[in-house]
Amino acid sequence: MTAGATTPLTGTLSAELRQATYEVHEQAHRSTYMAALLDGALPLDAYTLLAEQYGAIYAALESASDAMADHPVAGPFVIDELRRLPALHDDLDALNSGVPRILPSTAGYVERLHAAASDPERFVAHHYIRYLGDLSGGQVIGKLLTRTYGLSGAGVRFYDFSALGAPPRFRARYRALLDAAPWDSAARSRVAAEAVHGFELNIAVLTEMAEEVGLEQPLAS
Repeated sequence: MTAGATTPLTGTLSAELRQATYEVHEQAHRSTYMAALLDGALPLDAYTLLAEQYGAIYAALESASDAMADHPVAGPFVIDELRRLPALHDDLDALNSGVPRILPSTAGYVERLHAAASDPERFVAHHYIRYLGDLSGGQVIGKLLTRTYGLSGAGVRFYDFSALGAPPRFRARYRALLDAAPWDSAARSRVAAEAVHGFELNIAVLTEMAEEVGLEQPLAS
């Protein structure tokens, strides 16, 4: 199956989203940049570049959250404890970021997120892949960054989700929100397709970051 394709969806929306995004999620996890980060093989400046992209991405996503706060279906997903932008500002200050370097792929991602401010299905799709992904993988990445760079507090606050309580309990709460959304099968398919596209946009950012920091891309099979 290609990255942009989806299989027929059955069951709850949370299960449909896991099914539809499995392949692109694995592709993002295996990206050259992310593999080097998880191996502790990147200089601090290369991690700072990631934080800069996240600053732009979450500014757009949380602007969309503000616009969707009163929407009857999308509004319940706007959970203040999830917001990452204040933590990212602290991290970028601690990392001496200066003027953020926003890559062209990130600008394209941001444009798509701005469009989500008026589309509840698109908004929920991007909300799901970003926050649930960072909540799940962020625990590992945050600890790794502390070991690799000696960072604690400001510098890695983006990965601190302690305000949410126990991650498994919050993930169950979030899945319940997804499954309670009163969308028909066509709308659910649109949410899933947009989630796949969101992963593709994220992969494009990771690919460009690898090029920016001088990592060699694997040969296509």
